[in-house]
Amino acid sequence: MSVRLPVVYLARHGNTAWTHIGQHTGLTDLPLTPDGERDAVRLGERLQGLTFAKVPTSRLQRAARICALAGFGAVAETDRDLVEWNYGGYEGLTSTQILQQHPDWDLFRDGCPGGESPQQIGERACLVVQRIHSVTGDVLLFPSGHFIRVLAACWLGVGPGGGRFFLLSPASLSALTNTICPGLRFGCGMTIAMSGREQKTAYSLP
Repeated sequence: MSVRLPVVYLARHGNTAWTHIGQHTGLTDLPLTPDGERDAVRLGERLQGLTFAKVPTSRLQRAARICALAGFGAVAETDRDLVEWNYGGYEGLTSTQILQQHPDWDLFRDGCPGGESPQQIGERACLVVQRIHSVTGDVLLFPSGHFIRVLAACWLGVGPGGGRFFLLSPASLSALTNTICPGLRFGCGMTIAMSGREQKTAYSLP
């Protein structure tokens, strides 16, 4: 008999003025651009018909707004741990600008001066994972891009540095789950790590 296990859906916010040009947007509270709002509505259409036991969202307006436009504002709960990586002195800079000053810089190894280290954001992500595991039913999260990547890595047990292996587009929808049967495949899924009979999987939804 097959058992349906809970799924954790991860909705990244749409574009802001800074994401359009690749500036690191951590705690700067920017609104969505018009195209970002349109993408939020489309994301809501993709989620129609699904029900969720819990809908946590970041306090940052770009995440809270996409949550509302997708139709989940009335049931959402703010989770302070879902805010984006604190980029400290690199806030507002592009990767090109940072690498001009520090050619060997790697966000997932070095973190940001005056901001968070990979270990610190990993601790936040692990707290979120612990809370998710206490929920019965599917969960829909509205965080930001780099936090989602760290969360996925921590879910799979590979540590925050594993976030470098995931890429996310604005207004993208991804999912995390546990599967009991080794070798079980999802449409466009990719198995990253396995422990005993439990197989943890991350995949991006079409």
